[in-house]
Amino acid sequence: MKGMDHIRNFCIIAHIDHGKSTLADRLLEATGTLTDRQMQAQVLDNMDLEREKGITIKAHAIQMNYKFEGKEYTLNLIDTPGHVDFSYEVSRSIAACEGALLIVDAAQGIQAQTISNLYLALEHNLTIIPVLNKIDLPAAMPEEVTDQVVDLIGCNREEVIRASAKEGIGIEEILQAAVQRIPAPKGDPNAPLQAMIFDSVFNSFRGIEVYFRVFNGVIKKNDKVKFVNTGQEYNADEIGVLKLDKHAREEISTGNVGYLISGIKVAKEVKVGDTITHANRPGEAIKGFENVKPMVFAGIYPVETSEFEELRASMEKLQLNDAALVWEPETSAALGFGFRCGFLGMLHMEIVQERLEREFNMTVITTVPSVEFRALLTNGKVIEINAPSEMPDPTMMEMIEEPFIAAQIISKAEFIGPIITLCMDKRGVIKNQVYLTSDRVELTFDMPLSEIVFDFFDKLKTISKGYASLDYHLIGFRESDMVKLDVMLNGDKVDALSAIVHRNKSYEWGKKLCEKLKELIPRQMFEIAIQAAIGQKIISRETVSAMRKNVIAKCYGGDISRKRKLLEKQKKGKKRMRQIGTVEVPQEAFMAVLKIN
Repeated sequence: MKGMDHIRNFCIIAHIDHGKSTLADRLLEATGTLTDRQMQAQVLDNMDLEREKGITIKAHAIQMNYKFEGKEYTLNLIDTPGHVDFSYEVSRSIAACEGALLIVDAAQGIQAQTISNLYLALEHNLTIIPVLNKIDLPAAMPEEVTDQVVDLIGCNREEVIRASAKEGIGIEEILQAAVQRIPAPKGDPNAPLQAMIFDSVFNSFRGIEVYFRVFNGVIKKNDKVKFVNTGQEYNADEIGVLKLDKHAREEISTGNVGYLISGIKVAKEVKVGDTITHANRPGEAIKGFENVKPMVFAGIYPVETSEFEELRASMEKLQLNDAALVWEPETSAALGFGFRCGFLGMLHMEIVQERLEREFNMTVITTVPSVEFRALLTNGKVIEINAPSEMPDPTMMEMIEEPFIAAQIISKAEFIGPIITLCMDKRGVIKNQVYLTSDRVELTFDMPLSEIVFDFFDKLKTISKGYASLDYHLIGFRESDMVKLDVMLNGDKVDALSAIVHRNKSYEWGKKLCEKLKELIPRQMFEIAIQAAIGQKIISRETVSAMRKNVIAKCYGGDISRKRKLLEKQKKGKKRMRQIGTVEVPQEAFMAVLKIN
């Protein structure tokens, strides 16, 4: 075994689409970890969705060997997701490293995600190696962007490595910098075992593979290990290091990164950030562990009610792969049986929906996403509200609180006006405004999470021509005047269309929703009243008029009373029909709420 001073652990920090997966490809190529036959673009992003959307969804780890000045070094690269929904996973990946490559696109400059992940890395005292990527692009501005990087992390201009992952420029310099600048891991091989889980992958044959980094002690094959936070004990059936595929080893020593297979079947037992230690000689838990909290809740229902059990099986399989997905069964009068699911954010929700459709062939209806509210009842109890149907009667509530976030938006200076208007419209309060350069501004807002759940990000990108970048984190709950808006068709409430909205916006919301439903609900033989109500108070109404047969076609000329008699008869029939007829609500109508603005 090589000593700890020959190990380097590092991760890559970058905003979405600044080229970190491509750079990882080049590093693997340069160190000879891959043969030409295994090479494909974005080799670490092995999920179809990741490749299509060009994002990294799961963290990945891979080990490379690199010869430098006659010595051989082991480099462990831990690739992290870049999207704000997955920030907890990023923080654990960062905690498993001693250094980080900070990648900045030479054409786009520094963006919000880069900064927030950089602060995470600095909090963990990582050595930062700044890399300017995509210098081969005609739009690249290497000098200006180098200035931005120097301002941000306070390094010398010479320390910024210029590279182009696509053209393979600067790859050697990055590998040398990793060896020279990143410190070797510290730790005591004789201390009790302490290893942190930073990721897990589901393998359908062998159960869950746990990826971990050893901080102290040594883990050997067939050791009895214990996961501190879940209290579960397992037998280390196989341990090893991760090249592109798994290479079994007899032991993994302090400072190294590896995987563990012990036939774990349940994804919930493996929590990212948990500590692995020996069952007979336990060590301390590593700080910073937290359970992943869902931020956005939505109902997922099968289109055909008979497919409910199939959907349940699909959800269970999906959860093995994605432990952050939380769900429980619920029923709805309009949609039948389904599940209430908790997601990390809107991107996560979209990905889960896509994966259900692709990997399991399930077509599903998703209800309006909502966030978790807290209500203080008159009897002093505090309850959590994840869906409009759980909202208690207003007379029973003292007050209701909603989650607030601090949003950090970085944009070109010319778009400040529209961005501030958008945030104010979403009940945001501006907290700070800093010019990073003469042309780039960082705005900080406090905003309700429920307002950005819908289409905030899309709108932000639209008004800033795609330049603005957003990052946010939760800052706690605050009291708010929220009401439940019900939608009624012919006097019957349709629970799948109700929403929890702020009182000031409820009138506008109700009006738009009724108008949208009027377009989407097909005409029937009787008229349909579409109403939006808060409690007992109707705030908006639209009417879908009835289709009618021309009953007076056979009367030509003659007395008006004959015609009136026929029309009255028709009217009575319509009225009776309306009492017994049910309104068919098409699937598009449930999605209408999402497209309101």
